[in-house]
Amino acid sequence: MNHAFKMKLKPGMVEEYRRRHDELWPDLAEALRGAGIYDYSIFLDEETLSLFAVLKRKPGYPFDDLPKQAVMRRWWDYMAPLMECHPDNRPIDWPLEPMFHFD
Repeated sequence: MNHAFKMKLKPGMVEEYRRRHDELWPDLAEALRGAGIYDYSIFLDEETLSLFAVLKRKPGYPFDDLPKQAVMRRWWDYMAPLMECHPDNRPIDWPLEPMFHFD
């Protein structure tokens, strides 16, 4: 099961965003795996500062509970200065509609 969405960085935050993801917290990685996520990539459009994320997840896992986990809330607070967010620091995201898949 694929899930794709986009987010937006604030100007001047590209390198810090990359650094923070290069140092992903082990407890966050564990929470992602526990939600059934087994493949997760984020791509940057440098011209627009748009981030395009694609994650693959296994059905039957508590994916929808991920935002309720304390580690996810802490990560959002940590990342909020770098990107466009809702008042609760959850990143603003826009779902992307599948248009083509080659397997």
